[in-house]
Amino acid sequence: MFNRSYKVLIKGAGDIASGIACRLFESGFQIIMTEIPEPTAIRRTVSFCEAVYEGSITLEGITAILCKDLNECREAFKDGNICVIIDENASIIHEWKPDIIIDAILAKRNLGLNINDAPVTIGVGPGFCAKSDCDCVIESQRGHDLGRCIYFGSAAPNTGIPGEVGGYSSERVIKSPSDGIYREIFHIGDYVNKDDIIAYADDVPVRATISGILRGQLRGGLRVHSGMKVADIDPRAEKSHCFSISDKARSIGGSALEAILKLGREKF
Repeated sequence: MFNRSYKVLIKGAGDIASGIACRLFESGFQIIMTEIPEPTAIRRTVSFCEAVYEGSITLEGITAILCKDLNECREAFKDGNICVIIDENASIIHEWKPDIIIDAILAKRNLGLNINDAPVTIGVGPGFCAKSDCDCVIESQRGHDLGRCIYFGSAAPNTGIPGEVGGYSSERVIKSPSDGIYREIFHIGDYVNKDDIIAYADDVPVRATISGILRGQLRGGLRVHSGMKVADIDPRAEKSHCFSISDKARSIGGSALEAILKLGREKF
C-alpha cells in the first residue's frame, strides 16, 4: 500500500528542484537532495543548493540542511528538515534505497537516471523518455503544457529560448561577456536599470540587459566562462518574487506529487 512516508531522492537542488522538494515535504515525504561541490544556481534565494555554501537555507518556512552522510541525514529528518548532500553521482542511492527518484537537474539531457534505480522514477524536462529512461517525464517548458505528466514519450525539446516573463524572453537573461571570477555589484532584490553594471567577470563589466528587479544572480567568487548565464532580471519588478517559489517551480512540484500518487498506486 502507498503511503507518504516513502523516501524521495531529488537529483539537483536548484530553484525548480527546490519547488518540487517543498511540495513533497509539505505532503509528508522524507527528502534527500544531491548536489555538486560548487552549485551555480542563479535563483539562489529560492534554491536549497545554497546550503552547500551556507550550511542551511530556509525557503517558505522549510529548512534544508547540508549533511555529509546518511547518518547526518537521519538526524536532520528527526528535526523536520530536508537534507542536501554533496554527491555528484547520487551514490547515496545504493545505501539509502529511495522509493522515488526525481531528476530535476534540468541538464537538458539524461545524466544517469535509470528506470530501474527505484520503484518510481521521474525526469523533469527534455532529455528523458518515459517508459525507457523513467516512469514519467514532467514538461518544464513554459506555456500551455507546463507541468504535464508524460507517461509515454518525451518533453518538448529544448529551444534555447527562455520562457517569457513580463513580455521579455531572452532579453531578461544576462550572460557573462568573458571568462573570469564573478564579482557582484548589485544584489538579488535590487532594482537595476538597463545598462547598469551589475557585476564584473574579472575586470570586464556585466551589464543589465533590461530594467527591473535582479531576481537571480550567480554567487560571487565563482569562475565563469563567456556566454555562461549569470543573472536574471524580472521586468515585473516585484521584489517579493525574488524570495518565493516561482509559478513554474510550484506547478512542476504539483505535477511531481501527482505522478508519485498515480504511479504509487501501481508500484507499491
